[in-house]
Amino acid sequence: MSAAMPGLNPRAWMKQQRQQGSNVHLILDPVDEPTTLQSLLMKSVPTQYCRLYRETAAEGLASSGPYLFLIVNEDDGLIEDLLDNPQRNWGWLASIEPTQLDRFAAHLRARLLVGSRPAQALYRMHDNRVLGRALGQIPLSECPAYLGEAASVCYWQGNDWATFDNPAPGAYKLPKEPSWLNLGSPHNSQQIRELNAHQYLLAEHLVRYVELAEQQDPQVWLRTQLSTAERWGWQSAEQLEFLLTRALSLPALGEMANWAAKPGESPENHFERVYQTWQFWQSDLPV
Repeated sequence: MSAAMPGLNPRAWMKQQRQQGSNVHLILDPVDEPTTLQSLLMKSVPTQYCRLYRETAAEGLASSGPYLFLIVNEDDGLIEDLLDNPQRNWGWLASIEPTQLDRFAAHLRARLLVGSRPAQALYRMHDNRVLGRALGQIPLSECPAYLGEAASVCYWQGNDWATFDNPAPGAYKLPKEPSWLNLGSPHNSQQIRELNAHQYLLAEHLVRYVELAEQQDPQVWLRTQLSTAERWGWQSAEQLEFLLTRALSLPALGEMANWAAKPGESPENHFERVYQTWQFWQSDLPV
């Protein structure tokens, strides 16, 4: 099994990588970092960044999906803010040889989507928690195919920074059965539900979702909604979409006092009652 080295300061790691002739790149999840993203875009020329969902089946999410940035100045206040706040789980850092940004982007794109159309799903390799879990469990021999051109990566793993040196950086084809997709986590089904809900809100309700993320941790909020859905027995796509989209509006409209299930009420009857009540409320709202 592979193992990461804990405790190395990310600033020291970046200095070390530059001394070895590598460029340092930021893999950024912009959902919780809209201000950081816009500032980085303003400071970067087109050859210094790319949208990782571009040229993929998820291209419709390209603007809200993960980005890859070349870090030109590690003393930039934006980078400093990210390094000082790793608990926001904004992504991770990678070092690659100069001129390899396009190749590394292509490598990531091949791994960010799983399966074939129309049943393709998104794999959150840009999430530092997903990266850390994979590097902690897959065999060392398979890490090069996972990391590609990245010679080394630096990421937050919950309580401390960790680094991992790729034993054989280079271009690799995606394995037919990637080991990182079969880690046997007992929370896989929950993570898939969270991921699907997250991507639905990004695609269909981006503005409100970003506004919510500016006020609170969207992951905690999302888990709360899905926990509520599970408690109520609301499992269909229609029921989940209704709960998520209405919950996004609740801060502005006030909580509905009668949303909870009544004693002996079936999930179907409960949903129908809440749905009809919401429709009635909507008809009374000012246009």
